[in-house]
Amino acid sequence: MIQRSRSTGGHVFYPRVLEPRTGAMDLEWVEASGRGTVHASTVARMKPPTPSYNVALIDLEEGPRMMSRVEGIAPEDVRAGMAVQAHIVTEDDQPLVVFRPA
Repeated sequence: MIQRSRSTGGHVFYPRVLEPRTGAMDLEWVEASGRGTVHASTVARMKPPTPSYNVALIDLEEGPRMMSRVEGIAPEDVRAGMAVQAHIVTEDDQPLVVFRPA
């Protein structure tokens, strides 16, 4: 789910009270497409045996950008411009939005 202004149609992430660009206070929750594009990515290299992972900025199809990670491929293979699809996983008993190559 993502917030959208009823009057302007602008999408907002992270959740807020008003739309940052216009100040519109008519935000509603709508279902997000889950589609996005990698804007940038870096690899966090961990001390073995902990595996390395990527930290990625994802441009959502609706417009906002969010930080997450891309799973399902090697961290080094994540590239800017890559099409991705959101998935919800549970980590430490908490839901988390991650992305996989589309």
